[in-house]
Amino acid sequence: MNVLLLRDVVAVLLAGGAGERLYPLTRDRAKPAVSFGGPYRIIDFTLSNCVNSGLRKIFIATQYKAQSLNRHVRLGWSVVNTELGEFVEILPPQKRVGENWYLGTADAVYQNLYIIEREGPRWVIVLSGDHIYKMDYGKMLDVHIARGASLTVGAIEVPVTESRRFGVLEVDEDSRLTGFQEKPATAAPTPWNPGMCLGSMGVYIFDTAVLVRELVKDAEEGTSHDFGRDIIPKLVAGGDRVYAYLFWDENKKESKYWRDVGTLDAYYEASMDLIQVNPVFNLYDPDWPLRTYQPQFPPAKFVLNEDGRRGHALDSIVSMGCIISGSEVQRSILAPGVRVHSYCQIDDSIIMPNATINRYAKIRKTLIDRNVEIPRGAMIGYDPAEDRRRHTVSDGGVVVVTPGEDCYVDPAVAAG
Repeated sequence: MNVLLLRDVVAVLLAGGAGERLYPLTRDRAKPAVSFGGPYRIIDFTLSNCVNSGLRKIFIATQYKAQSLNRHVRLGWSVVNTELGEFVEILPPQKRVGENWYLGTADAVYQNLYIIEREGPRWVIVLSGDHIYKMDYGKMLDVHIARGASLTVGAIEVPVTESRRFGVLEVDEDSRLTGFQEKPATAAPTPWNPGMCLGSMGVYIFDTAVLVRELVKDAEEGTSHDFGRDIIPKLVAGGDRVYAYLFWDENKKESKYWRDVGTLDAYYEASMDLIQVNPVFNLYDPDWPLRTYQPQFPPAKFVLNEDGRRGHALDSIVSMGCIISGSEVQRSILAPGVRVHSYCQIDDSIIMPNATINRYAKIRKTLIDRNVEIPRGAMIGYDPAEDRRRHTVSDGGVVVVTPGEDCYVDPAVAAG
């Protein structure tokens, strides 16, 4: 991206959603602060996109249970030069323009217009802080400028049969928007592929003057104050130059990767992809570094090597600071600081930071939240009735264990 353009662009990450569908992982934290892929948080992927795209003026609009998110951003994202006018800054609801918290995605930006306008940007990029993907926003901005667009919406091709999961963009042959539908049962296909439609990625580039004009008008009307439901349809109906930008993936894979990890099963499936021999989403590309806060942990360690008590992990991600002591871990993700004591079997599971698994535990297809201590002899993921009685279990059968929950313990181990 042109260096002059960088001075004229502000990015606004919307990270204020309650994340109800990801409960109970969002019981004590905002959805963008949930761990993903070992050492990362969900918000790290959008922030990495910004930094890798050359964006250095980034606002993060937070709202619900934002303390851990605020701390993570403060500790891990001080990678900009404030002397050059660069920043990564948290925007909590300030009620500057009224008595309400953020009422919707558009209202979250409207309530912060004063702060955004002070930076004097020519363009504003509005992003969601809770999706997993790799994208160069500079390429999208170049196309936005070349088209003379008022608004450009990032779009990904999805099968028409999956339209009810997306805001669907209707376009002509030139990718100019002719309509917008929020999660329709049936959707208009693209002009170039009858089996596919265009789903909105929640990535918007606005000319600042257009954004300000529309948000001020929207604030005075009884709408849902949402970009998808309100702002985009009005711009299209009013004849503004609104275009779709087809997602150009920096992931270097055949299929384009964009995931909304908004449900427990979607989160679990996206996580399990990472441990495949050839995962769809590549964490290891040096040309597109993924940044996060890296605490000062020692290296991972695997100890003990005797029959029935061998510390090892297969087809797994094991983060720094983990100790696997005389236990077997298969097809699992261990976040930083996890401790697995002897004689445990962990399969197809995600263990979040600083969790402890005590001896003789057997864990299968389970999400263990951060700081949880699993008792000696616990059995999780083996008895559906016991799991549902004590824990949250997703539609796909993933057990979620959060702090303070009572785990089922194998009676034979308890007696011994």
